[in-house]
Amino acid sequence: MFSAMLGEAWHAMGANRLRTFLTMLGMVIGVGAVVLMMAIGQGAEASVKRSISAMGSNLFVVLSGPPRVAGVRSATGNAPSLNVKDADAIAELNDVAGVAPVTMGKAQIVYASNNWNTDIIGTTPSYFDVRSWSVTAGYAFSDSDVRSATRVALVGKTVVQNVFGDDVDPVGQTIRINQRPFVVLGVLATKGQTLDGRDQDDTIIVPLTTAQRKLFGNQLPGSVRQIIVQASSDKVMGMVEEAMNGLLNQRHNIREGTDSDFSVRNLTAIANSAAETARTMSLLLGAIASVSLLVGGIGIMNIMLVSVTERTREIGIRMAIGARERDILLQFLLEAVMISIVGCLIGIVIGVGGAILVNFLTQAEIIVSTDSMLIAFSVAATIGIFFGFYPARKAAKLNPIEALRYQ
Repeated sequence: MFSAMLGEAWHAMGANRLRTFLTMLGMVIGVGAVVLMMAIGQGAEASVKRSISAMGSNLFVVLSGPPRVAGVRSATGNAPSLNVKDADAIAELNDVAGVAPVTMGKAQIVYASNNWNTDIIGTTPSYFDVRSWSVTAGYAFSDSDVRSATRVALVGKTVVQNVFGDDVDPVGQTIRINQRPFVVLGVLATKGQTLDGRDQDDTIIVPLTTAQRKLFGNQLPGSVRQIIVQASSDKVMGMVEEAMNGLLNQRHNIREGTDSDFSVRNLTAIANSAAETARTMSLLLGAIASVSLLVGGIGIMNIMLVSVTERTREIGIRMAIGARERDILLQFLLEAVMISIVGCLIGIVIGVGGAILVNFLTQAEIIVSTDSMLIAFSVAATIGIFFGFYPARKAAKLNPIEALRYQ
C-alpha cells in the first residue's frame, strides 16, 4: 500500500517535471545555503578555538608601564617597571600554577648564506609549561642555562623553513643572532597564528639572561617587558588577578588613587570573547540561510494547492472507488515530503561543493559536519510535512460528488 503510494507520488512528480523542479528549487537553494554558511561559521569557530588552545589556558599577561612623562602616557610595555623579582613574588601567590618573565625584541638571524628577521623571546624554562609549548626535536634549555646566560636557542617552524630549509637538521647547528653565535638546542612544536593573525612559529626562544645581557641590553638589572602568569583553574582567575594587582602595587609603592606602572590583561577572557563571537556568527549565518528554507516551504505549499485544484476530478474518482480521507491525505503529503527530500539531497551536494570551492579559492578553513547535513535534512522534511499538510488536508476534505463534477 505504502510503496504503491510512493510510486504514485513519484509518477505525479514526473508528470510535471518543470513545475516540480521549480518547486524544488527553493529547497535546493535553502539547504545548500544552510550547509555552506554553517561550514564557513564552524570553520571560523574551529580556527578561533585552535588559536585559544595554542595560546595556553588560564593565562594573564602582566605588562610594564604605561608611565607618565610630563603628563604624557607612553605605550604599554615600554617602561622597565617589572623585574624578575616581581615574577618570583607572583609565583608565591595562592592558586598560581606557573610564572614566566619575558623580554623580547626583533633581530636578524644568519645561517650560512641565509638570513631572516624574526622575534626573539628571552624567558625561563617555565615558559614552555605555561604556554603548553613542546619541543618536537632536540630539547629545551634549563635553569642552569639561564643562570649562565648560555648562548643557546630554540627555533620555531617558520624560522626553520626560512633559514635551514628542508635539507638541514637545525638541532646542533650554529646560527648568528645580531652577529653573536648561538647553538640550536631544539625545534618548537607548531603553534599557528594568534587571534590577531601573528605567526607564533616565526620565533626564537633564548634564556632570559642571555637576551638581557647579550642581545638587547637592560636599562635596569633584571627588568623584563612582561610576566606571563597561569592560574591553577578558570574558577580562581578573578582572585588571582586581584591578588596580583595588590601585590605589585605594594611592591612598587603605588599609592591608592594613583596610576599603576603596570597593567594586567586576562588573555582567557579575551579569547573566550572571540570564541563567543565566532559561535554567534556561525548561528547567525545558519539562521540567515534558514530563511531560504522557509521560502522554499511556502513555494511547496503554493504548488501543491495548484496541484490539488488540477487533480480535483482525479481525487473524486479515487474517493468514488473507495479511497478514504486519510489515503488522500497521505498521498498528497508524500508528494510534498518527496519534493522536500529530493531537493534537500541536491542542496546538500551543492552546499558541500560550494564549501570545497570556497576553501580552494580563499584557503579559509571550512568544516562540513555531518550534524549540519542532518539538521538541514530534518528541517527540509519537517517543512515538507508542515507546508504540505494544508493542501493535502484540503484534498482529503473534498466532497466526492462535487469533485467528480469539477471540470
